[in-house]
Amino acid sequence: MLEKRPQVPLEQANDTECFIYCLEGVADIEIDEVTEAQENLEQLAMNYGIASIYKTCDTIEGLEDSLNALVLDDHNFKDYEIIYLVMAGEANSICLNDYYYSLQEIAELFEGRLKGKILHFSNAKILDLDEEEAQYFLDITNAKAISGYGNAYNGLSSAKLDMLFFNLFKDDDDMFDVVEELHQRHYNACKLLDFRLYY
Repeated sequence: MLEKRPQVPLEQANDTECFIYCLEGVADIEIDEVTEAQENLEQLAMNYGIASIYKTCDTIEGLEDSLNALVLDDHNFKDYEIIYLVMAGEANSICLNDYYYSLQEIAELFEGRLKGKILHFSNAKILDLDEEEAQYFLDITNAKAISGYGNAYNGLSSAKLDMLFFNLFKDDDDMFDVVEELHQRHYNACKLLDFRLYY
């Protein structure tokens, strides 16, 4: 069971145990603008006391550096349960700076280093893996699960449902219970966005 985390403003997230690590793909990391994901994570911190760290990346190297910094340099890494990826892409790839990278390539970058983590994709990209692709990713990275949505953005962001999903983890660290409860409480949204979990 996860202990109740204190309400922590985002800028102090480095000083405390963190819960969600969000990486958002943007066109240019030099342009400083507040995104919907960032606003929602701030709400999550203020309303539910779930702290997070938010970073942007605009290249595959930036993605790799950010995740490496988390995995290798952050001594609180074990406290992160969810790595939240807000990135464009297709069924089994992400798109950064107009380049597509398959989840297989991503898996090989982080071989063995995502042990026990849930990688959750917003519906900025659809997540549609066959059994073999999902199993390969999980086996190579040691991640606990990959979750996301089968239906693309089309004007309907998954951000609110993402936050509800993360909030459920605060009180229950059993992934299957959390997913079941998410479907019970927010059935229509889960159905509309086609929530998926690969484990």
